[in-house]
Amino acid sequence: MTDNAVQIENLTYFYPNREAPSLSGINLKIKQGRFIVIMGMNGSGKTTLALSLNGIIPQLLEGRMLGKVYIEGKDTGKFRPQSLANSVGLVFQDPESQIIGSTVAEDTAFGPRNLGLPPEEIEHRVQTELAKVQLAGYEARKTDELSGGEKQRLALAGVSAMYPKVLVLDEPASELDPEGRAALYTALDELRREGSHTIIVIEHSIEDVWNRADEVIVLKDGKVAWQGEPEKLFRNLSLLDQLGIRPLPVNGISSIGESDPWRQPCNICIQGMEKDVCQEYTGQEGDPRGRIHIRDLTHHYHSSNLSLDQINLTIHPGEFVALIGPNGAGKTTLTKHLNGLLEPIKGDVWVSGKNTRQYKTAELAGTVGYVFQNPDHQLFETTVEKELAFGLKNAGKSVPEIQNRVDEVLGKFGLEEYRLLHPLTLGKSLRQMLAVASAIVLQPDILVVDEPTKGLDWPGAKRVMAIIRTLHKEGTTIIMITHDMELATHAQRVVVLNEGRIISGGNADEKNAE
Repeated sequence: MTDNAVQIENLTYFYPNREAPSLSGINLKIKQGRFIVIMGMNGSGKTTLALSLNGIIPQLLEGRMLGKVYIEGKDTGKFRPQSLANSVGLVFQDPESQIIGSTVAEDTAFGPRNLGLPPEEIEHRVQTELAKVQLAGYEARKTDELSGGEKQRLALAGVSAMYPKVLVLDEPASELDPEGRAALYTALDELRREGSHTIIVIEHSIEDVWNRADEVIVLKDGKVAWQGEPEKLFRNLSLLDQLGIRPLPVNGISSIGESDPWRQPCNICIQGMEKDVCQEYTGQEGDPRGRIHIRDLTHHYHSSNLSLDQINLTIHPGEFVALIGPNGAGKTTLTKHLNGLLEPIKGDVWVSGKNTRQYKTAELAGTVGYVFQNPDHQLFETTVEKELAFGLKNAGKSVPEIQNRVDEVLGKFGLEEYRLLHPLTLGKSLRQMLAVASAIVLQPDILVVDEPTKGLDWPGAKRVMAIIRTLHKEGTTIIMITHDMELATHAQRVVVLNEGRIISGGNADEKNAE
């Protein structure tokens, strides 16, 4: 009987039609009951490694795998992923890919039902796991009406309800608000205290794991680039920079001590951002671009309470506004009214003088560029190049202009080498980058970005935010939804929503301003 929950021997894996391996010569032993954090830049092999832990690689994905992976002593190459459910649970990077049930309760119960558990045990697990992720009371809510963060918590509840011995989470908190992140990691702490779970978390962010991890493993180019105690990595700023990992913000390490050599000042610019990009832009007087008026906006989904309740908000030309608030507060619902994706039940929304009730989404696309929280909701062309060219063609741009704009944006986002690839064959971080690029290529007057750095590594996040800041400096109105308080410092104004209402930053007297 081995005391290793996970044992990996010389693991190498090639995706179909790829000459270079995504993983190369990985050797790891993870003891039972440990909390392991896997980090590394996008494309380093983190998700591929996670997929090998529950048998999806090599059982379900095509490609060529060399070496062995053992979970609780079982060779994952010889067991179907379904039969490994009691041994290992995997929470995917994209929660929507594993949500099956039409309601929250049905989805959470799906796994336990497939294990053949009695109804009373299934009900107990559903209630217990939903409570752990702060979804108690959501049992009847339709899953397609949940926010991104709520979907992420639901995916965790569905996997943990099967009580796997090894729990693998691929960026489990990327869409969660600070309270949700705290609740998720508190739930993981409870599992650790039970002593029977091994937890493996893939994370880009240090804040929630620096004081929890027993060991950190950093991948680079499909290989283990660093492995050891978290303190030895997180205190070494030059090593973090070399490995492409975002340093811990100052407010996250204040308890370590004022004299620590890795403590860095936190200012309005993200650490490492180019200075000229961080210059403040206040907009040009009389600039007509990007003016937004929202009056008495009310909206609700079929199976829920009011998601927006009497919203009144004005966003001026050239402003950079951050929308923050807990999951389900109404942030995404609000911004979907700006380009006609949603129509008000009550109230009105004017964008650059146009009442959105009177225009189709396609007619507003040239004015409002929108980057969805999930990039897969807006990618549909057969190549990256065609994806970027699509909107320009619809706008009637000439062939030379289209080509010049596409080439420029490919270079700006570092996507040149992916020009001829199908968007859905890219990793999620690259799909996120492409989604931002496909909105920016149209040079809209207003850019709405919903969690623009979600899933991006530190270099990628800096690149995207530098581009957004440059656009703002040039006069584009920016509306950014984020749970990252450090990103929110880039904005000129922060608007806080909670339970469908603006509770701060909205200027209560705006209703009668005009």
